[in-house]
Amino acid sequence: MTVGRRADGAVHRGLPSGHLTLNISLGEPVRIVGMPRGDQAPGEFRALLGGLHTAPVLIARNGTEYGMELALEPSGAAAILGVPAAELAGHVVDLADLGGDDFAVLPERLAEAPGWPSRFAILDDVLSARVNEDANGPATDVAWAWRRIRSSGGTVRVEALAREAGWSRRHFGERFRREIGLTPKQAARVVRFERAVGLLKAGGGLAETAARCGFSDQPHLTAEWRALAGCAPTAWLADELPFLQDPLTAPVPDSEP
Repeated sequence: MTVGRRADGAVHRGLPSGHLTLNISLGEPVRIVGMPRGDQAPGEFRALLGGLHTAPVLIARNGTEYGMELALEPSGAAAILGVPAAELAGHVVDLADLGGDDFAVLPERLAEAPGWPSRFAILDDVLSARVNEDANGPATDVAWAWRRIRSSGGTVRVEALAREAGWSRRHFGERFRREIGLTPKQAARVVRFERAVGLLKAGGGLAETAARCGFSDQPHLTAEWRALAGCAPTAWLADELPFLQDPLTAPVPDSEP
């Protein structure tokens, strides 16, 4: 979770990752000016849920922003949200549209809470109460394949996964896409990209990051970055480094009494 983030009037890129993103603004609504899918119009959200995607979400920066963000594993999406990850892939939806008065009033409850511990407790209570242990998650073989992709950092070969699962590559890929929302190849690309993002955030160099993440060379990393982020990694670093969330410097508008 994040408790604050600083904006500078430009555009922040919400990058592809291996999780669904729940974002709740405690100030002004989040204004999205570019969706990961071209068939979805931009909009403003007090609380949003972003599915797995292979293109950036472009978010307008307006002054100082603060809120809460939670990363959800695709395998648990249905149990909490009532909607499987595959139905949300590529989309950004208003949290209230997922149903339930608890989600509809959640942004207001969190904004009115006296401080961060209270907000964390409210969010935990709401999400815990929604857990449906009978909800259908991914099939066993798909869940296993997803874990293998994550644990390998996106470097495991799809052919190897299909062979180990006992399916043809085509059949395995279709089963995976129906339940996760991405093909196995797309999922591996996103997971590998996410690892590269983390290494660059931590100060890693481009050549070092390319080697550690399994890219053949730095130009390959740059090409993949342009495909998934819409810009070169050097441009992203220049734009995003002042914006990266830091709990030590993030704005704290209030605190527990």
